[in-house]
Amino acid sequence: MTNHYYQTNPESAHEIKKWSFELLGKSFQFTTDSGVFSKNTVDYGSRVLLQAFSWEKLPQGKILEIGCGYGPIGLAVAYASNRQVEMTDVNERAVDLAERNAVKNQIENVDIHLSDIYTDVHEKEYAAILSNPPIRAGKKVVHQIIEEGYYYLQEVGTLTIVVQKKQGAPSAQKKMEEVFGNAAVIKKDKGYYIIQSEKRGRK
Repeated sequence: MTNHYYQTNPESAHEIKKWSFELLGKSFQFTTDSGVFSKNTVDYGSRVLLQAFSWEKLPQGKILEIGCGYGPIGLAVAYASNRQVEMTDVNERAVDLAERNAVKNQIENVDIHLSDIYTDVHEKEYAAILSNPPIRAGKKVVHQIIEEGYYYLQEVGTLTIVVQKKQGAPSAQKKMEEVFGNAAVIKKDKGYYIIQSEKRGRK
């Protein structure tokens, strides 16, 4: 059976790995497994997203990460910003690993749980939404993260995603422009585009 990291319950045999990686000034200890995205190292797109994302000027409120995997983005942001970060994924194995990695790295200001995109998120509005979207799940999923994200942001807030140019960054930027009225490429690195839209009051 083919298993994808964006499935709810991967059935691939477990292959536990443990390794460390420095993100935003902290050396994180990660446990990963088969059936999750980028199990051998923090993928380059996530690293570029973390370098580009700024929380200092955000309004008060939680940050939401859609598609957290085993946790590198959300845990690093929670550590560096001291903000509450809600981390969700559709993959049960990934959520279990993210919870374990939060405990291992003593990151307590996180809320990690299962959710199919926004279906089971815990708040009505967030100061920011982050995502390294599951491109292999298809453009429809990426566009849903963008379209519905608008309504889960506070009156002033940001949606920030990372997409490779060859995997549809121009299409994602166009969709973000349609939904938000703005979409800036705030960083480019090795073909990865960090695209950010700002919500500026209600439509």
